[in-house]
Amino acid sequence: MPVAVACAQVAPVLGAVPSNQARSAAQARSAAAAGASLVVFPECAVTGYPFSREDASAVAGPADAVGSLAASLGVHIAAGHIEAAGPDLYDALSLFGPDGARLATYRKAHLFSTERTVYAAGSSPVVVDTAVGRLGLTVCYDLIFPEYVRALVDAGASMIVNATNWITDPWQAGMGWDGSMVRSLARVRALENGVPVVMSCLAGSGGGFTSIGHSTIAGPSGRVLATLDAAEGVAVAEVVTDDADARRWSELATYRADRRPDLY
Repeated sequence: MPVAVACAQVAPVLGAVPSNQARSAAQARSAAAAGASLVVFPECAVTGYPFSREDASAVAGPADAVGSLAASLGVHIAAGHIEAAGPDLYDALSLFGPDGARLATYRKAHLFSTERTVYAAGSSPVVVDTAVGRLGLTVCYDLIFPEYVRALVDAGASMIVNATNWITDPWQAGMGWDGSMVRSLARVRALENGVPVVMSCLAGSGGGFTSIGHSTIAGPSGRVLATLDAAEGVAVAEVVTDDADARRWSELATYRADRRPDLY
């Protein structure tokens, strides 16, 4: 059965939560009007992306307004936010159902570079049953680790959701870290696991870096179903995992069954 999914690529301002929420609501309405049953927002979409513990602490909080938005539109919404738990901060992704109920909150397991001075690492992979499939939740750097994504699929995930803020600067861009590269990440993770990947990225700039954008929805064969450039926008695509083409592809591309774990 086809499922329409959307990436809502936003450029939030750090700490400007009400205006960030208003911008996100407009994009969610656009995605719902286009028929999306699942809308995925980027990492830290609610708060903006902080580069210091002080800034992260100042904007940490629940994502309850996202649940209200999901209920008002009757869609599933996943959005990145910063969660406080005692003395610890987490780079989190919460998923809400069409009734507004929080279905799951995932805490980013793989922390990149200076993120380790800001956040605690999550320790619980999340695969959650929903009306749009079994969703494996990931945040940003998690997508770099193929074994982690593979473990989510082995645990039953039929779709990988990735909320991210891929950032770059002129030096990193010169090394090839750009929109085409991050789009390829979504494509390869989809291809090697035979499941769709919905990767929603931040746009804009902050902290001396540029958010790459290029949110991408990739089908199980790695084909790009919808994508964006570096600007704010909404990408919507219909994901089909059980039609004749999908079945033919899965019979040919038996990647998971062909593994040789005795060798590695």
